[in-house]
Amino acid sequence: MFQGTHGQRVWLLLMAVLMAVPAARAQAPVVDLPSAASAAAEDFSPARLQRLDDFLDQATGPKGYPGAVALIARDGKVVTVQAHGHRDLARSRPMTEDTIFRIYSMTKPITSVAVLQLMEQGKLGLDDPVSRHLPAFAHMQRFAGGTADAPVLEPVERAITLRQLLTHTAGFATGGEGFEEATRLLERADLHGSPDLAGFAARLAKVPLATEPGTRFKYDGTGIEVLARVVEVVSGESFDAYLRRHILAPLRMRDTGFSVPEAARGRVVDLTRMGADGKLALDDSRSARHPGEALNAYPSGAGGLYSTASDYARFCQMLLDGGILDGQRILGRKTVELMMMNHLQGQLDPPVTEFSPAEGFGLGGSVTLDVAGRGRLGSVGAFGWSGAASTYFTVDRQERMFAILLLQHLPDGQPHDLPRLATPFYNLVYQALEP
Repeated sequence: MFQGTHGQRVWLLLMAVLMAVPAARAQAPVVDLPSAASAAAEDFSPARLQRLDDFLDQATGPKGYPGAVALIARDGKVVTVQAHGHRDLARSRPMTEDTIFRIYSMTKPITSVAVLQLMEQGKLGLDDPVSRHLPAFAHMQRFAGGTADAPVLEPVERAITLRQLLTHTAGFATGGEGFEEATRLLERADLHGSPDLAGFAARLAKVPLATEPGTRFKYDGTGIEVLARVVEVVSGESFDAYLRRHILAPLRMRDTGFSVPEAARGRVVDLTRMGADGKLALDDSRSARHPGEALNAYPSGAGGLYSTASDYARFCQMLLDGGILDGQRILGRKTVELMMMNHLQGQLDPPVTEFSPAEGFGLGGSVTLDVAGRGRLGSVGAFGWSGAASTYFTVDRQERMFAILLLQHLPDGQPHDLPRLATPFYNLVYQALEP
């Protein structure tokens, strides 16, 4: 034991405390919403919530996902937030509540909010033709036959609208049975190799559509990238600057962005995929090799954001509260209502997505139309979406709650892959509700 003078011992103790403070702050998980006094106070059964914790502990066991973060809030209070497993493939660093995830397509609802803000300001309308803001889309053609090498093209009968971009009904050749040749033309355009959103939109405008706008739901990020470019043109700001100034900063989403500062990159979770040998492996993408770097050369409105459970909870709470949080008005109440309506009604017959006949689509996410038909617990009108690397959220205005599950694994749909967790997760959330 150190045997110095009393003054020396005090000085060393003080230095030890001061040196420990930054580390403690860096590791301290903070959910920037009030905590419920208890789960029972928000009509959740603690015993039944334990089922969710047990399930996620098992799902992140030695043969499962490396780790997960789950968060549930009701009436503006966090009922539970739990970190499970680890943030790295080696399972050496425990998962924490402040871990940073690639949220991929959970970026889309945030992009949709940006578009709706500009609508509220009278700078654009949902049924504006895209060409009003991006003239290169004024004379689109449709693939009518032939091959990618010798296509037969026809002019489209109707213009693509901003609403169709928001609802994935613009007609882009983004795959699907019977559209293989048209899709090859889109692939040759190398959209993801674009240096910026302006280049992305310019390349896309030269590619023929697969179908007439407004006649088919085909989920993809293509149209959302065009919307991000529309935001730039209409606002006069770069897309990433617009999001920071008008959405992320007002909501205090401090860990959300298209890249992660160097000092915080140690909190970025490993991105995994299932190897051919049936074992988890790191994905081979740039973001997986260099955690925290931008996922694209351009700020992708379709899937480029990193975020945390705490940050995304603030976004969800804003939607649940009708567009406002902590005195910051992001959207008007009626605009949020519009966002969560089924906009496929009036466009398609039946007005449902390609994924489920019980699911419609709003402006940036799915809308539950039939709980029984969807096959999992929930409420009619619940709004939400997911990300490619196994991230999920739902906002349920009927139950005054939202739920978030963040994992970081790219599923391949093969029998040997890890099981999808969305349905059991939501079932376990809703079964814990008391009368």
